[in-house]
Amino acid sequence: MGTDRAVTLAAVTGAHGVGGEVRLKLFGEGVAALRRYRAFNDSSLTLEKLKDDGKGGAIARFAEVGDRTAAERLRGTALTVPRSALPPLGEGEYYHADLIGLPAVSDSGEALGTCIAVDNFGAGDVLEIQRPAIEGKPGKRFMVPMRVEAVPEWDEERLVIAAVYADEA
Repeated sequence: MGTDRAVTLAAVTGAHGVGGEVRLKLFGEGVAALRRYRAFNDSSLTLEKLKDDGKGGAIARFAEVGDRTAAERLRGTALTVPRSALPPLGEGEYYHADLIGLPAVSDSGEALGTCIAVDNFGAGDVLEIQRPAIEGKPGKRFMVPMRVEAVPEWDEERLVIAAVYADEA
């Protein structure tokens, strides 16, 4: 696994005010997690100011963005850091970015597909697995809770999914 691939922590949703500040949608653990970083997007954006917007997002000012026009041009921009810049993980912890793209196999060794997303609807993380394409048509998708009974084993090479969860798909 390449430790220097870009990991998205937030995205610019638009301009805020007239001075070049931007609104952010956060994908991590909130404003505190984003504050660990000063440089984003291969150091093309330097964070000068960051505050919680009180609605689950944030307001940011970047040194390179001087006015509302420049801020509007950033709309839709993902804010990334290298994977190697993320804090180390404890036992059993993972970053969503590390799971997306991994091949999924059943506990009996059958290839099931690829993890294409990690969602959380309030009761814990859920992996979205897409089965291989058949005759040029995208494979069906199925979801698996990221719990030990459903995903008894995983590492940077693959996800192992209990057959009973794969059979339901």
